[in-house]
Amino acid sequence: MVADSWFGNQGLFKPLRQSLDSRGHLLSRLRANNNLYAMPEQPQGRRFGRPKKYGDYLGTTTSLAIAHQEHATEIAVNLYGTTRTVLFATSIVMQKTLKCPIRVVWVYRRTRWVALFTTNLSLSVAQIIEYYGARWKIEASFKELKQDIGSAEAQNRKPVAVYNHLNLCMMAVSLAWCMPSI
Repeated sequence: MVADSWFGNQGLFKPLRQSLDSRGHLLSRLRANNNLYAMPEQPQGRRFGRPKKYGDYLGTTTSLAIAHQEHATEIAVNLYGTTRTVLFATSIVMQKTLKCPIRVVWVYRRTRWVALFTTNLSLSVAQIIEYYGARWKIEASFKELKQDIGSAEAQNRKPVAVYNHLNLCMMAVSLAWCMPSI
């Protein structure tokens, strides 16, 4: 499941894992103030007590973004319909809110960076960036539907009327896209 950073936490991940077990994975944007930990070391020999769940504290997403930037590499990905070259760094870490290992990908732009994460460790860096980029096409459609088409200014309050108004707005947009320019 691809989600915005607002939903990239235990509130969405826990029910997802409960319903889909280990088949449910989350791909989201990582908040800048999240604390990240190293993977726990495997105990050598016999030890007392339970094994550690988390390794050493590595820092926040922001501090690690700054530290990894000098080791960033380039990759070609398909974003927004074109092939683009992006600068990235990646690491597999632990996050206490999700209680599982995650792959973090820092994507560096000219002056800013974005941290993406996934619980599916088998995804490649290119797949993570492309999947999250595809999510923004949907967001742009929602924004256009709400602001440009007028579905946000519904003058009705009954649930059926709001539902009908939204369906008519979406149908009008679909017809406008399908019809050739006049």
